[in-house]
Amino acid sequence: MIDYSVWDHIEVSDDEDDTHPNIDTPSLFRWRHQARVERMEDFQRKGEELNKGLKECQRRLAEAQKKVQELSISKSDDAKSELTKAQAEEKKLKKEEREWDKKVGDHAREEKKMPWNVDTLSKDGFSKSIVNVKPETEETEEEKEQKHKTFVEKYEKQIKHFGMLRRWDDSQKYLSDNPHLVCEETANYLVIMCIDLEVEEKHALMEQVAHQTIVMQFILELAKSLKMDPRGCFRQFFAKIKTADQQYQEAFNDELEAFKERVRGRAKIRIEKAMKEYEEEERQKRMGPGGLDPVEVYESLPAEMQKCFDEKDIQMLQDVISKMDPTEAKAHMKRCIESGLWVPNSKTDDGDEKEEDATYAEVKQQPEETKTE
Repeated sequence: MIDYSVWDHIEVSDDEDDTHPNIDTPSLFRWRHQARVERMEDFQRKGEELNKGLKECQRRLAEAQKKVQELSISKSDDAKSELTKAQAEEKKLKKEEREWDKKVGDHAREEKKMPWNVDTLSKDGFSKSIVNVKPETEETEEEKEQKHKTFVEKYEKQIKHFGMLRRWDDSQKYLSDNPHLVCEETANYLVIMCIDLEVEEKHALMEQVAHQTIVMQFILELAKSLKMDPRGCFRQFFAKIKTADQQYQEAFNDELEAFKERVRGRAKIRIEKAMKEYEEEERQKRMGPGGLDPVEVYESLPAEMQKCFDEKDIQMLQDVISKMDPTEAKAHMKRCIESGLWVPNSKTDDGDEKEEDATYAEVKQQPEETKTE
């Protein structure tokens, strides 16, 4: 059986056949229709305001949650006190979000209960369009690197200029004139620039460029939260930061200080790595013919032998060798030869053992034919 009861609850402007003779029936129907339209518009406006309020509450909640995450990482005492406030604010906003969500739900249920009329009966049940769109493929690391390299080669001078700006108005105007700079490539280059300046011990310049780096990163984060192209929302960032919003300004300053600490840490690691590479290069340069480091071999020698090399006294070396155990003396002299500390004047071709014996004998018996370095 077909259920026709749904048609019982319909509001129609001209649903009365008989009216008083003194009443202008067309005008009456027209007034009824106008009143219904106005009620519908008011109801729709209320729904829009509720949805707007819910979205605004959700936006504020997202900012509060982000701040809580940032403060949770920091270990300073100020951050701990701010974290308590931020968590309280987050709890309050969650409660507000539930209240707004309830209001929106109540409004939707009320809308379903409203009588049908000629305007709502003619609405589309659904409208659907299907467009074949080529799916976006994620860039590979090689493609990202090439994209960054190409962008920097083209706009390096402009990026550096932006990194040196100090005033909010100057930064906003420069980005307005060069909107192509509002992108990830600019932010990445500024980060590298900060580390380079810190390595060069240009600390004041590093802090200036660090400020502009955080400006760019905040713009990119704002674009992600609004789901907009960064080039279309950087003015919103400057409007917000220039209105002296205390909470937003504190978040900006906290992130700036944390970023500068990270830059100093990265610069320190890079310097240590460069020093190690330099030391290893110098070590390779001074390697002896046998592949041993003369500094390491010298430090492993007994103090008496070290003194001989310090004073370049062959007679003293002969005396020290003669008092040592022959096996130990041969081992020390072999390492001295392989490191270049000792350069023998006579060699044998009968293997390592004979060479060690010849060298030992040479030091012990014929010091006048040898030299030290």
